[in-house]
Amino acid sequence: MDAGISKSGADVPYQWSHFDLNDPATHDTLASLAPEDVVGGLTQPETRPRCDPMHDGILLILRGINLNPGADAEDMVSIRLFVTRTQILSVWARPVFAIKRMTARQQDTPPPTTVDWINDLAIDLITTIEGVSLKLDDDAAAAEESMLEGHTPDTPITQKRIQIVKLRRFIGPMRDALTRLAGLDLPWLDPVRLSLRETANRSLRCVEELDAAKDRLVAVQDHFDLQSAERLGRNSYILSVIAAIFLPLGFLTGLFGVNVAGMPGTQWAPAFLALCVGSAIMGVALWAWLRWMKWL
Repeated sequence: MDAGISKSGADVPYQWSHFDLNDPATHDTLASLAPEDVVGGLTQPETRPRCDPMHDGILLILRGINLNPGADAEDMVSIRLFVTRTQILSVWARPVFAIKRMTARQQDTPPPTTVDWINDLAIDLITTIEGVSLKLDDDAAAAEESMLEGHTPDTPITQKRIQIVKLRRFIGPMRDALTRLAGLDLPWLDPVRLSLRETANRSLRCVEELDAAKDRLVAVQDHFDLQSAERLGRNSYILSVIAAIFLPLGFLTGLFGVNVAGMPGTQWAPAFLALCVGSAIMGVALWAWLRWMKWL
């Protein structure tokens, strides 16, 4: 898809062209607009956030929250950009809602320069990421509160930890990419350099929030794992004590239950009562001995 959007700004006229990586014609069209190494960076099957100056421009790859229907938010989608003073090339493999919002804005009040366009896009992406990271932090706080109250958390802890790991995988490199972008020695970046630094700081706060949420969830999970281990150990201990008491009693009853000649008491009427009383006395004696040994 080629957005083919053009805008003459107050300072520098620029052309924005947007492409879908799934379109077979995308590679050839990009080859006619940018150098080969730039095209290679824009069309890689798998990408991580990066920022590299190339051919008087910037190859910038960012990630956004996946807001597509049926998708997981933490399965972040990439937006690949090549930006110069007069040109913006953008490529996606899956729809990015921030680009859709930029398209709508381009028809109304477009950014005046390419660097303003980059800055607005970065702010949009980070704002959405902040919303998700704050939600995960709230979920971690709710799980921690449930733990302190002695309840089982409503939040699926393992699932939330997986979400945090997936987000952290891309937000960390994205912070590095934005930090490098703000520090590039390109004079035409000067008007938005401070704003880019602030956006990079916001991405750093997102990373810190995710790390904090992950640590809290780990603590909650460890707490409940410890409680489960304690319950299992206590139950195993009780079963062991019961087995220790009833093992000799089982041997005694098994011995007197054999049907062979010579068993004592077979002709004595009170023999069964005597066996029951003797077994009860032995059980009490075993319990007292375990108490005396401080095993109970």
